[in-house]
Amino acid sequence: MSLYSEPYGDADLLVEDDVLRDLLRKESEESEDFGEKLDDEITGKTREFIEKYHRVWTDPCSAVLKTSTAFNVDHYPSCQKSAAGYDFIINLKNINDTLLINELFSSFNKKLRTGGTFIGCVETYQLRKKRLLKKYPFGLNYVYYFFDYSFKRVFPKIKLLNKLYFFVTAGRKRAISETEALGRLNYCGFKILETITDDNRMYFAVKKVKQETAVLEKGYHIFLRLPRQGKGGKSIQVYKLRTMFPYAEYIQDYVYNQNQLQEGGKFKNDFRISLLGRFLRKYFLDEVPMLLNLVKGELKLVGVRPLSNQYLSLYSQDLIQKRMAYKPGLIPPYYADLPKTIDEIQESEARYLDAYERAPLRTDVRYFFMALQNIVFRKARSK
Repeated sequence: MSLYSEPYGDADLLVEDDVLRDLLRKESEESEDFGEKLDDEITGKTREFIEKYHRVWTDPCSAVLKTSTAFNVDHYPSCQKSAAGYDFIINLKNINDTLLINELFSSFNKKLRTGGTFIGCVETYQLRKKRLLKKYPFGLNYVYYFFDYSFKRVFPKIKLLNKLYFFVTAGRKRAISETEALGRLNYCGFKILETITDDNRMYFAVKKVKQETAVLEKGYHIFLRLPRQGKGGKSIQVYKLRTMFPYAEYIQDYVYNQNQLQEGGKFKNDFRISLLGRFLRKYFLDEVPMLLNLVKGELKLVGVRPLSNQYLSLYSQDLIQKRMAYKPGLIPPYYADLPKTIDEIQESEARYLDAYERAPLRTDVRYFFMALQNIVFRKARSK
């Protein structure tokens, strides 16, 4: 059994496959003491989760790690049994204590072979809220949570205040959303397989699908520029207010595969949307910056919604080609027809485009007042 110490004060345990079997199965006397220490970190539910993705002990090259720094991962010897890299790595340290999370994920990515599995954990800010409200007496708990959330969730996102936060905490105990954790993993070359919640942690299992080299820490601000398809298939940057958590754009496929679409063509149970974002969407405030696209001539007042390439992939090729002939719009035909499914949305847009081709001005005026009536009187809202 090998002990690997972290130069920054945390003791890290990195153990290869034969010892890992002993730790989790407790089949040998040598591993029992250390197995008890591992039991301090994981419960039966987590153990089952690990065993599920460890291929019932058939992986020839595996490792267990508890670290918050890329330094430890980078300087640990490569697997001696496979030149391609490790088949399986688990890190038992919450990523909340990691200063450069993308750098850490990138280091694990490099140690794994393509197709290899990585399991890690995070205390999401949702789980953190639940823990803190339970820990302190009623009344005091909400006061404590307000200041904790402000300092550890809001400060890191605001310029200048984030410098104070990182100076005081060195990035430890950061409040991280589920969206951000999974989005960072995808950004760093992993595909999300499954997540579970256990012992106030979210454990994730991911598979290495590619090796990413440029994985810098990304800055996120309230104002966004989103790539969308404009007239003639030209890529345009649509301006909006942020309604989703950081790194949300990297798990769009994952959310679609997990939840599909709800009525109106939005993703069902989309956990990527923040509480503030739901408010902004309800009153269309997130779309106010799109007026700049209108001034620049990239959008018109009424027209099909400007969509991402990922969302467009759900459309028929005929409709995609028809859409490319015209500018997208601020007010889509959705608010005139209120379709419920993706097929009905496509039918609605096709009807609008056919009518617009015959009588552009009359069609836009008619759709504008139909949409206005539904928004005002039928409370049609974006979700």
